[in-house]
Amino acid sequence: MARYILQRIIIGIVALFTVSTATFFLMHAVPGDPLRQEKAMVESVRLNLEAHYGLDKPLLQQYVIYMKKMFLHGDFGISFKQANRSVNDIIKEHFWVSALLGVLALGFSLVFGVLLGIVASLKRNTWVDYSAMIFAVLGLSVPSFVLAYLLQYVFALKLNMLPVAGWEGFPTMILPAVSLGMIVMAAQSRLMRSSMLETLQQDYIKTAKAKGLSPFQITFRHQIRNAILPVVVYTGPLFAIITTGSFVIESIFGIPGLGQFFVNSVRELDYTVIMGITVFYAGYYIACLLLIDLFYCVIDPRIRLAS
Repeated sequence: MARYILQRIIIGIVALFTVSTATFFLMHAVPGDPLRQEKAMVESVRLNLEAHYGLDKPLLQQYVIYMKKMFLHGDFGISFKQANRSVNDIIKEHFWVSALLGVLALGFSLVFGVLLGIVASLKRNTWVDYSAMIFAVLGLSVPSFVLAYLLQYVFALKLNMLPVAGWEGFPTMILPAVSLGMIVMAAQSRLMRSSMLETLQQDYIKTAKAKGLSPFQITFRHQIRNAILPVVVYTGPLFAIITTGSFVIESIFGIPGLGQFFVNSVRELDYTVIMGITVFYAGYYIACLLLIDLFYCVIDPRIRLAS
């Protein structure tokens, strides 16, 4: 176990170093200069800012300085466009908003997706099964931004049940979480249904029936426990993706998440914010994948780490 974790950490560091290097040079290869976009800026002020940010140095020297700050001190630098705000402060302040939205969306999708898949499999080839799968297909087909506007129109404007936008309290979190999690819920319900039907053909289910166990015991003690594993495997890597923010949903509902800052920094050519958030996303994703691999061994004892 310790050797496996050490190997994964080394691989993660190499991957993070590669992503950081590629992001740095790709950003500097993009045409344009963030400080020269301001037409009214005095030339002397621009030169002072370039010296302050180190943009007057050779590219390789900038790269060495940036990598030293990032890997040795965890410092992503200062934003070019937001006065007196470091990239670290932006990530600390806004990442948890995106993460909370992602957790709520994933929780919604997991609970209702699994329940919908279980009900559809237990009522196979009935109107309940057909209705559930039609709902799942619609969830996969409708884009999240279309669903977001539809939910706002129905539940906020027409029924006046929930706030139309904002991020203050649990009621404001419901519509964006449902909008973000619907497509995941639809996929999980279809996967859970097929996995439940597949377990019906397994020998342990036939043995349980031969022992005289009730349908309730067979379903909840044997079938669901084994059928849910593919759903967990599918949901695991998705956790790292969905908790890093969605620019579309955050923009529609006015949520101050990290996704909006990332897209806006690309528009404004804010080098430090782009590179800092990209490297942070990469490190977060790598860490999540490692934890997910270890979590699989906990939920299913049959899974063992290879030597």
